[in-house]
Amino acid sequence: MKKILILSIFFLNFTSTFVFSKNELYEKIDLFGEVLENITKDYVDDVNQAEMMDSAINGVLQSLDPYSAYMSPELFKEMQTDTRGEFGGLGIEIGMEAGVVKVISPIDDTPAEKAGIKAGDYIVKIGKEQVQGKSLMEAVKLMRGPIGTSIDLTIRRKNIKKPIEFNITRKIIEVKSVNSEIVGKNKNLGYIRLKSFNENSDKQFLKTIKKLEKNSKIRGYVIDLRNNPGGLLTQAINITDFFLSDGEIVSTKGRKASETRKFFASRGDETKGKPIVVLINNGSASASEIFAGALKDHKRAIILGENSFGKGSVQSIIPLRNGGGMRLTISKYYLPSGKSISEVGVTPDILVEENNWFVLENGQLSPGVYKLRHEKVADSVELVLYPNDKVTVGPEAMPVGDMFGINIYEATHMRSRQKLYVTSMELIR
Repeated sequence: MKKILILSIFFLNFTSTFVFSKNELYEKIDLFGEVLENITKDYVDDVNQAEMMDSAINGVLQSLDPYSAYMSPELFKEMQTDTRGEFGGLGIEIGMEAGVVKVISPIDDTPAEKAGIKAGDYIVKIGKEQVQGKSLMEAVKLMRGPIGTSIDLTIRRKNIKKPIEFNITRKIIEVKSVNSEIVGKNKNLGYIRLKSFNENSDKQFLKTIKKLEKNSKIRGYVIDLRNNPGGLLTQAINITDFFLSDGEIVSTKGRKASETRKFFASRGDETKGKPIVVLINNGSASASEIFAGALKDHKRAIILGENSFGKGSVQSIIPLRNGGGMRLTISKYYLPSGKSISEVGVTPDILVEENNWFVLENGQLSPGVYKLRHEKVADSVELVLYPNDKVTVGPEAMPVGDMFGINIYEATHMRSRQKLYVTSMELIR
């Protein structure tokens, strides 16, 4: 009877989507039933069959890609709370990479961020539990817990040989997605920090822009997307639309015709064409990459910072009969240029490594000829520039450097005569 029940469940779920011969399908389902029966009968310890089936379902989804996953009713309820801007936990966005849990980004002003967790960290141990071999949802479940309780995280960090241990106390994570202030020597730059793309981010962002635009001194904006893990596709489209008068924002391509769509700007530029600098780093993912990539492709903003995370797919949240849900990748998105950022990310116009954000320059560059330290792409055309390529730098600096202590210069590539923007850290004599 047990084997027949399993057979029925899997037949209903697989026949509609997978192309098997009937014999192959029945053989695979029968094999699964045999494995389950042997585990139940012979495994050394008692087995929670419900948990085992949950793991099996999640294993099917995780085999597709790092972002598809099963959520129990408990986790599904928590996920719905997450997108509305308030939840309990540590304050980190995580994903899977080669079977290892990887930090996409810590959320601003959360226990994880304050403890020192960084984008790109690999979580190898949660409490006394080894993470290797666990699903993403299992890792999430281990990190969740009563508010006020603490948990030990052991992480591996690039360029550090020994693992690092953190003790972090859980709390209610309240995510106000938008903060702003007026900065610059002359108080003429609008700085907007966008932490996530949740349900209300576009409304908060538009309110902020309208308030700043009432200040007649404002002559440009800095949009900070560092460690912004993304969120809702609709929010990315809406917020990007605040800065474009027309043109494509993003396109999605999926197996179903309904998932293959193009999204265009329609409302008009709320800032009336004022200069924009967008800040990104390795923790800028998904919706952040749509925003930064679209503005870069339209030559509407200068992208400053590090290469972004490289998450170029769209997930749909599908409720299930048991009160749980599944997160399923249904399409991939493409920038206006037609490029996918999956596993690649958005390349900044001006590369500034994380540890150099607040390093002061010693005065201004002198006009003259310099060499590039690293490969870049010219801002005006799709032209790759290589290390040691020569550029000439004029005497004028872009008016955004004083905020970070980094001056930005307009330069000319000597071979192609193309314009580009550089910092002194990108140049050598």
